[in-house]
Formats: sequence, structure tokens, C-alpha cells
Amino acid sequence: MASFTLAVNRRFAKKDDEVTADFINIVAWSKTGEFVSKYFKKGLQVGVIGRLQTRNYDDKDGKKVYVTEVVAEEVYFADSKREAETGESFEAEFAPVTDDDLPF
Repeated sequence: MASFTLAVNRRFAKKDDEVTADFINIVAWSKTGEFVSKYFKKGLQVGVIGRLQTRNYDDKDGKKVYVTEVVAEEVYFADSKREAETGESFEAEFAPVTDDDLPF
């Protein structure tokens, strides 16, 4: 099992171009957890596909604690190999998707 926090920048700044991020708790089990603990490191851009899970428990003082997290089903690197090795970034170009491109 591996758990980590994913920082996701919001698309729009609050004010004065201040970047705001959301911090999402992720938990990965089994082979996915092994992969995460072996290859992921702070600062890498990663992608996570999973399901949202909520749970609760009583802490040592008897107070109920609520936890919301993503259970990772798939994880992958979102950085290019060059960017991960050198710190250089590149701009990816994405073609727009039309209704004709969708399989349904």
C-alpha cells in the first residue's frame, strides 16, 4: 500500500496571478502501490485514475474523523522523459475532439 498527496493547480488564479492548488489524498493498493512507492517522487507530474472513497473512524480522543480519498486504479507518469530527467518542460499540443471522433 502506498499513500500520497497529489497537488493539483487550479486553472484560474485567485488574484494577482496567485496560483492556488487543491491537495488530494490518494491511496494505491497491491501492484499499483508497489509501483508508486518505487517510481514516484515529489515534484513529478503524474496522472491518476480511480474512484472516490469516503470513510470515517474515531481518533484517540473519541472524535469522529472523516476522510475522503481517491483509490488509485491506474497511475502513470504525465511528465515527458526529457522533462523528468532534465527539468526542462515542453508544450504538448492536443487536437480538439469533435462529436464525430467519439466512439458512442
